[in-house]
Amino acid sequence: MPADLDFPVIFLLPSHLGSEELQELEEQIPTLTYDINEAEVVLGKISRKERALFELRKRKLVTEEVEKHERTPPASPPRKRIRLSATPALGSSDLDSDTCSEGEIQRRLTGPISNPGVFEPTLKVAKLSWFTDSLSAGEVLPLDDKYVIYRGRKVMQPPPPPTSVQTTPTKSTSNTLKRAHEDSHPRTPPSSQKLHSSQSSQKPGSTYASHPVTKTPKRPALLRQTTSEHDIDSHLPPIPPCLHTTYSCQRSTPANPPNQDFISLLLKIRLARTLTGDKIGVRAYSSAIATVAAYPYPFQTQNEVARLPGCGQKIALLYQEYKTSGTLQEVEEYASDPKLQVLRQFYDIWGVAETTAREFYNRGWRDVDDVVEYGWDGLTRVQQIGVKYYDEFLLRIPRREVEEIGGVILEEANRIVEGFEMVIVGGYRRGKEESGDVDVVLSHREGEATGGFVERIVVGLEGRGYITHTLLLSTANTERGQEPVAWKGDAKVAGSGFDTLDKALVVWQDPRFEGEGKNTNPHRRVDIIISPWKTAGCAVLGWTSGTTFQRDLRRYCKKERQLKFDSSGVRSRKDGSWVDLESDPVTGEPAPDMLTAEKRVFEGLGLEWREPEERCTN
Repeated sequence: MPADLDFPVIFLLPSHLGSEELQELEEQIPTLTYDINEAEVVLGKISRKERALFELRKRKLVTEEVEKHERTPPASPPRKRIRLSATPALGSSDLDSDTCSEGEIQRRLTGPISNPGVFEPTLKVAKLSWFTDSLSAGEVLPLDDKYVIYRGRKVMQPPPPPTSVQTTPTKSTSNTLKRAHEDSHPRTPPSSQKLHSSQSSQKPGSTYASHPVTKTPKRPALLRQTTSEHDIDSHLPPIPPCLHTTYSCQRSTPANPPNQDFISLLLKIRLARTLTGDKIGVRAYSSAIATVAAYPYPFQTQNEVARLPGCGQKIALLYQEYKTSGTLQEVEEYASDPKLQVLRQFYDIWGVAETTAREFYNRGWRDVDDVVEYGWDGLTRVQQIGVKYYDEFLLRIPRREVEEIGGVILEEANRIVEGFEMVIVGGYRRGKEESGDVDVVLSHREGEATGGFVERIVVGLEGRGYITHTLLLSTANTERGQEPVAWKGDAKVAGSGFDTLDKALVVWQDPRFEGEGKNTNPHRRVDIIISPWKTAGCAVLGWTSGTTFQRDLRRYCKKERQLKFDSSGVRSRKDGSWVDLESDPVTGEPAPDMLTAEKRVFEGLGLEWREPEERCTN
């Protein structure tokens, strides 16, 4: 097992790794860290020194190359790598392999940093094959020239002088959205003046600096424990059995956990990591947040946090800071970072993911007004609609309105073909008082009724004035005969993602309004999903549960059950055959209703039933 091998502390580069491959490697590396400053080895799917240097610079890590003549082993015995159990304030009983595998490993380096420019220990950038070959060999192979691309000493840089950035209020988007509503044509920037000035220089009084000040990464701190905290630690409640697993689908995660205020700060850090493209950081914080949210007691000490799977010292140190100050410095820095505020504004446009948001920023755009003025014609139709209803899509939808929308959809479905049943899923079913959009799953006991039905219901609702725009209309499930997606092995197959059911993503507006003139009811985002009855339980399960719950459910099925799960059904990873978990195991009769089918999926996967309100992972 990988955990038995004495690997150095490893930082994994996400470049050139698919999401599934990245996740598998993270689970295999027992000494994974998400802080590159802690790493002894940086591991990646790269082969050139130039690329290695680029990856280090990208992460603000300054090194000086170690020349070959400097690599001679010292005459004295080498310094032994400090084992995790030797870390101050963390007893060996507080840590397990799950905690280690999540990677927040705290290491003491040789000697305190007394002045800038002191060399830290040597860092090696190695090929991914070193790790995989070590696993195959059952031993940690030497880091020689066959595997090592670059060797360098970490250098602590002197902090930059404080820079004052003059700010002014962000431009209002009201005129922008008004023009977007009118579908106006953008003006051409004269000689690209706007773009050049935004990218290459800082305007007087501008809100955004073109080159934000680079901050030197802080050296990791160590947990400190007071006498009173030590006394508290000796009386801490035991870790609930469900938290000894790394799968959030095996835990109860309520909507309002005892440590919600701390979780809210972690969510802000995760969002910042999302906006900056830090995939590993996003996954690490997602795992930690899911664990903290499932912990049933209010935290008392940082060691109580450190002992939880997926948290470790990194999250414990953040909790220590939160307990002392009531906030986190990292969150405060993100809140005042002009670039992140711009990226967040772009990210809030429906149809714009984090990658596109960064692309907009790199073009020199600094608000939604710039997107309309200089990039309207280059936007996709979906993005144009996202800009057009920017403010309205950000409005929350109360439960009463969610139920009204669901009622109209079910009524229209049964008007077309009698016998349709529906479950409102998403945040509404998890108990949220307000939702960002409305998700419904429709199904019918007769298989021929659901085939191609998504097109019919969209046409019907458009005719009644409820659907104003169709963002996406997929009939993928109908086109493959309403069978579960074929499993074609572990290779990533285009179109084999989590959601492959027939669906319509639409813009909704209630046509009923009082008074005369223009309809003033807000536009809403609504997703209509059509599932065959035989796999409706999988559809309801997939579309109900929180994001991390869904991710861990797929991971659990793969690792523990050798199954492939998505909203269209369950397949065997051995031969690709469909696994029917929803019919009665004795009589073979279909489930009597969609909620019973969902419970049977839990049972068939060997999972304890969790009410929707217990699946509130973020």
